[in-house]
Amino acid sequence: MEENQKTPTHRPEPDVANSIPPQYDCGCLFSGSDNALYERHLLFDNVLASSEIGNRERYEAVAHSVRDILSQRWEKTEEIYDRENPKLIGYLSMEFLIGRSLSNNIVNLGLDRLARRFFHEHQLDELALLSEEPDAGLGNGGLGRLAACFLESMATMQLPGMGYGLRYEYGMFKQSIVDGWQREQPDNWLRRPDPWEVARPHLAVPVELGCSFEVREGSLRAIAGVPSSLLGIPYDRPVVGYGGKNINTLRLWASATPHVFDFQEFSAGDFVGALAERLTAETVTRVLYPDDSTSMGQGLRFVQEYFLVACSLADLVRRFQKNNSSWDDLPEKVAIQLNDTHPSLAVAELMRILLDVAKLDWERSWDITKRTLAYTNHTLLPEALEKWPLRWFELMLPRHLQIILEIDRRLGEEVQTRWPGDNGRIERIAIVEQGSHLVRMAHLAIAGSHSTNGVAEIHSNLLRNVTVSDLAELYPDRFNNKTNGVTPRRWLLLSNPGLAECISEAIGDRWKTDATDLKHLKSLADDSGFTSAVQTAKRRAKVRFADWLKAQAGIQVDPDTIFDSQVKRIHEYKRQFLNGLRIVALYHRLRQNPDLDTPPRTFFFAGKAAPAYHAAKLIIKFLNNLAATIDGDPLVRGRLRVVFLPDYCVSLAEQLIPASDVSNQISTAGYEASGTSNMKFMMNGALTIGTRDGATIEMAEAAGEENFFLFGLTADQVAKSRGWYSPGWHYEHEAEIRAVLDMIFSGEFSRNEPAVTDAMRNILLLGGDTYMHLADFTSYMEADSRLQSLYREPEAWHRKAILNIAASGRFSSDRTIGEYARDIWEVRPCPVPSN
Repeated sequence: MEENQKTPTHRPEPDVANSIPPQYDCGCLFSGSDNALYERHLLFDNVLASSEIGNRERYEAVAHSVRDILSQRWEKTEEIYDRENPKLIGYLSMEFLIGRSLSNNIVNLGLDRLARRFFHEHQLDELALLSEEPDAGLGNGGLGRLAACFLESMATMQLPGMGYGLRYEYGMFKQSIVDGWQREQPDNWLRRPDPWEVARPHLAVPVELGCSFEVREGSLRAIAGVPSSLLGIPYDRPVVGYGGKNINTLRLWASATPHVFDFQEFSAGDFVGALAERLTAETVTRVLYPDDSTSMGQGLRFVQEYFLVACSLADLVRRFQKNNSSWDDLPEKVAIQLNDTHPSLAVAELMRILLDVAKLDWERSWDITKRTLAYTNHTLLPEALEKWPLRWFELMLPRHLQIILEIDRRLGEEVQTRWPGDNGRIERIAIVEQGSHLVRMAHLAIAGSHSTNGVAEIHSNLLRNVTVSDLAELYPDRFNNKTNGVTPRRWLLLSNPGLAECISEAIGDRWKTDATDLKHLKSLADDSGFTSAVQTAKRRAKVRFADWLKAQAGIQVDPDTIFDSQVKRIHEYKRQFLNGLRIVALYHRLRQNPDLDTPPRTFFFAGKAAPAYHAAKLIIKFLNNLAATIDGDPLVRGRLRVVFLPDYCVSLAEQLIPASDVSNQISTAGYEASGTSNMKFMMNGALTIGTRDGATIEMAEAAGEENFFLFGLTADQVAKSRGWYSPGWHYEHEAEIRAVLDMIFSGEFSRNEPAVTDAMRNILLLGGDTYMHLADFTSYMEADSRLQSLYREPEAWHRKAILNIAASGRFSSDRTIGEYARDIWEVRPCPVPSN
């Protein structure tokens, strides 16, 4: 990254590697004395006899001890930010997939060596104790994990920032597999007290709605014209930067009611009606992404998004007003980043505050709003570029509707002035879609902010040139690219300690806070000693994962097979179906020729399908049926294995990704915005088999395309094929495709389940194969053959793995956040001095 005075180029090293940082007064940490933090928490927090204390109590005691140690530093960070009054980043996101906190905080505080000694001296099962912490149910996929990586990078780089999200009581859902199908159960991750969160009821925020709700016929119904309010209760979690210098905050909002219940209705016997207001309020933050296949589910999501925006902006304004008196200074003191389209209502909400509370005129309010807000787009899929009905605004947010209509009117005038008489362009740019009476939230975000960025070069180009090309032509200077990244602390140092140690012994520790240092590994790709060390680290990671999987799920896998993984949200465009077709082809080849020389392989799949997304659920069903069929065939036993890992989460990823030899990034070109799982696999030495899509293109450029297994149509070829593409042509003219599909359509993998077979036939053949599985199949198989050939040459394989690791530093979230800070936020570090 080029030097720039606005760029936070300083990458602070930890104060003392693998020891207690000197800024903490924690000499009693994990000690055996009666006064140690751990023993005190174990006794006083539980008031139980030692014989009754289990792993959960021990986990909470360790977690509270670590929180005690970081609390002074956390409070000191807030104090310094308040005193220095730096420009503050407010990062608004519907998801923060933070995973477990204890192990991450121990590593980032430099306490890992002491923790290991403590577990050993107390004869505690470290894995069992750490497993007592549930993964926080605050996200689902890459969007939320990216947000978590970004917050960690901000803290590590000593940038003053806060994350703002919702405190979902149940998260999305807990996934299980029953007869091959996904089943959803509530994920009650807050069933036990969370030792990391701190409630701040004194900072509660009232949120006004234009309607009320009542219980009628067992359902909550809106009452138009009767205003009501919710209460946003903030819960704070520490975000520990590596080295423990700055500890930022993730603030999560829980929805409550200003009143517990209606006493008069309760006294009259209407017990349910008396609690209607409370039920309504608590429902808002009950689950992540309510089922949007119904109008009620969509309406709840709309309220969730406004609740997040209203609470977060009120908090940011409160912070701003503590040390600043002029509203004109807001863009100089606050940078608000909208992580995807979900928080787009921030445009109307900030305008409402400036117009109605600050009493500024329109032009001044609009200038301040645009200079304060910035928008990140994460998708090109039309269904993810949210549109909300005008009638919902009329019912719940009438003042915001007035503001949006005025923004739309002025935007139309601006377009008319620039392109007189071009009514088609005016209609395409309009915030309110003509005919449908829907508000285009992405258009609102672009119009009301000074920056719109994509998250990979190809995605940013498609966004600018295709998806919102008219808006990009109107505001060309607002569009830019910020390729995503992942934190090397979580995804290498913590997840893969063997490889991390190997790297540090070779090039030192600087890579932990400056991942570009990984480039020095390139010169070691032909060093036999280093290659052997990397090979040993991968083998140990595979054995560790195999042991973990057997202990956690009772599934036994062979670490001497190729671990070939595709783990991500289940969606047709991500093409888990295509991977399944590849496995069927390999299975068919072995059935036809049992003497075929192929390296043994284990294929891992994991990911959740949205509850109302039937095609995605069908993919899960097919993969599990495929797994069962192959498992039951003695001809291929030990040579092919398919494993679907249910309830994919950060903790599972931390085990699987370091163990994987192969990473599948096989989306239809032009559909994946970026992808961050690909970066985690690359950083851990897995080789990528993938299409030229998302950030995979840039990763292959960085490592050299010869060190990737690229295949398939480009985004341009996909777009140009739309008018004439025929999956039937491939079926008729490509023998292996025909053999694979005939095998599937015969019911080989779905015996006595004709509905499954018919649905797959419709998706892949009769329905037009929207995501072009068959167009890329042959190219995929050719890339797979190259992969198999290389794996037979261990030295050549690990040489490419090292070159991938060496190139992965470019995809650190530190680099991404540095670019945001320089190009969009204009934020500088605010170091917190050591005691």
